[in-house]
Amino acid sequence: MKTHYDVVVIGSGLGGLVSAIIMAKEGFSVCVLEKNNQFGGNLQTFVRDKTIFDTGIHYIGGLSEGQNLYKYFKYIGIMDELKLKQLDVDGFDIISFEDHPTEYPHAQGYENFVEKLTNFFPEEKQNIQNYCQKVIETCNSFPLYNLEHEGSYNSDILSVNAKQFIDEVTNNEKLRAVLAGTNFLYAGIEEKSPFYVHALSVNSYIQSSYRCINGGSQITKQLIKQLKKFGGEIYKYKEVIKFESIENDVTIAQMKDGSSVEATHFISNIEPKTTLKMVGEDKFRKSYFSRIQSLESVFSAFSLYIVFKPESFEYLNHNIYHFKNSNEVWKAHQYTEDNWPKAYMASMNASNKSDKWADGMTFLTYMKFDELQIWEHTHNTTAEKNFRGENYEEFKARKAEKFLQEIEIKFPNIRSCIQSIHTSTPLSYRDYIGGHRGNMYGYEKDCNNPMKTFIAPKTKLNNLYLTGQSINMHGVLGVTIGAVVTCSEIIGKEYLVNKINAETK
Repeated sequence: MKTHYDVVVIGSGLGGLVSAIIMAKEGFSVCVLEKNNQFGGNLQTFVRDKTIFDTGIHYIGGLSEGQNLYKYFKYIGIMDELKLKQLDVDGFDIISFEDHPTEYPHAQGYENFVEKLTNFFPEEKQNIQNYCQKVIETCNSFPLYNLEHEGSYNSDILSVNAKQFIDEVTNNEKLRAVLAGTNFLYAGIEEKSPFYVHALSVNSYIQSSYRCINGGSQITKQLIKQLKKFGGEIYKYKEVIKFESIENDVTIAQMKDGSSVEATHFISNIEPKTTLKMVGEDKFRKSYFSRIQSLESVFSAFSLYIVFKPESFEYLNHNIYHFKNSNEVWKAHQYTEDNWPKAYMASMNASNKSDKWADGMTFLTYMKFDELQIWEHTHNTTAEKNFRGENYEEFKARKAEKFLQEIEIKFPNIRSCIQSIHTSTPLSYRDYIGGHRGNMYGYEKDCNNPMKTFIAPKTKLNNLYLTGQSINMHGVLGVTIGAVVTCSEIIGKEYLVNKINAETK
């Protein structure tokens, strides 16, 4: 490791790695610093009983040829190397309710999406079409979403409430719940979540939906391969704890092990609140520092990872968003000890072993970080058993059993298929991914005060930039676009977008 680089990237999540590759492709000397054992942030996978599970990448949209994420991944050199399995075209996501046996599909392709839902709501075809048109129009309002450097959106679009808009599309209560049924993708909040977040989250999946065969960590491997191809360097166990600066320029990143590195540009892919503290409160306007520190994190999750006995549970080539009833679609995070969980998302890894049988299944539901408050002071990134004490293990076991009882209502025979069960809590997401209070998707976006939750990629300091899921948008596509936005601040948006388009024709 050298003592000076053109660009130092802190954090090896998707945003950091994409930023690093873009800058390395432009001829900058680049170094990525990661504090943990694994690279990749939300792209990480782990293995239990020889079964691969994803930490955060359960499926990806917009990856068919010519679509937006396809072009971005093509540009950074990883598209042709990914091993993917397309989800069911006629129902990649299934919305279901405990109080009703019908399963409602979200299909790939907008015409197909309309057709499949119209089969269940024959009187609502025009309303479903209107909903789709508004999703498309909203996404088209963001130039970089479609690899355009020119254009602007009406700022009023940021103030449209997702639930309110969907409620205005139709008076059919069930259809409202079905259209909003994947709001776990952005941790939807009834009174806050903007419709543009909903639109940007669902649009790419409707275009096309894929799973990564044997997990999303293959994306990390390909990103690192490309980074090294262009001369970039990457190091683990390098936790940056402080930035030193002179006047309005960051000069040095100081690491926990006592080493340090200088750079012309610094890109932080770690939590923005932490980044600002590492620079020092005195380097920012008081109002800006206070605003960032006051931002609310989205909810965290409790996850159940089930390893199946061989050839016992059939593979499902779709995801499931399940609710106790249609009234809970926007209220699943408002639970009590007695009625938890009120909803969950279920997904499987695609495997190259078998198309008929599943080797494992992941179930995610909301969990408040406050439930883990008594263990908040503990930190663990090595999956060491009993690290947080017996009480923590008992807490997880109790929650797992309660969750499993709820899952059994939809999958009555699942318990007999189980070989082993594993869990993760908001503390796991905090320690392995680095999100504030273990959040899944960064900070809440608020349609009532959109500028309060806006974080620009360029900070007040001349050479400090931000990237990651809290900047721009979360998700694989959102974070990738965010990295392009961040790098555009250094090398120019028009130049970079034109180059991406030219290389992906």
